[in-house]
Amino acid sequence: MDQNIVKRNELLAQKVIKGLQSRNMSGYYAADRREALRIALSLIPEESLVTMGGGQSVWEIGLPEALKAGNYRFLDRNLVEDKRAAMLAAYDADVFLASANAITEDGVMVNIDGNANRVSAMAYGPKKLVLIVGMNKVCPDLDSAMKRARNVAAPINAQRFGLSTPCAKTGACMDCKSPDTICCQFLITRFSRHAGRIHVILVNDTLGF
Repeated sequence: MDQNIVKRNELLAQKVIKGLQSRNMSGYYAADRREALRIALSLIPEESLVTMGGGQSVWEIGLPEALKAGNYRFLDRNLVEDKRAAMLAAYDADVFLASANAITEDGVMVNIDGNANRVSAMAYGPKKLVLIVGMNKVCPDLDSAMKRARNVAAPINAQRFGLSTPCAKTGACMDCKSPDTICCQFLITRFSRHAGRIHVILVNDTLGF
């Protein structure tokens, strides 16, 4: 990566981290995926019950594989028959893993969900959240973060899931009410009432969608 981009990302990440801290959340900067994995594992005590939503960024840094290989109780909903039970188990988990569809420079996170299992667990339930967020998801403000979530993340996810939504065909949000829509619930996380619950790892890389 160009060193000018690296420097810019380092400076921008520090701004986001200060914003997160002002909102009772913890932020960390990882220079690459390997460092992101190291920081994430440092935040997850051994023997913890760990679950996750559909965070592509979590997989891209190799966190699920590391948890499976270590002394953790990682519940992979992709490997169980009763997926609803696995989703419900997330609410009482020690650690919930996810990403963000977008995050503002002052630390506000935006997430869109279809089934709501991911955003509901992020809002309440698991004792700790560990979020893996690429610097490609940082936006200047809440308005641009909402636009990114709806016009970048949602269309790509609709396409990869093979859904028949207008955005899957056009690549942009059409504010649809399609039966396949994944824009059912919107979660804006602007403050954490519980100190030490939300941990955001900003990664100097392009991760997720």
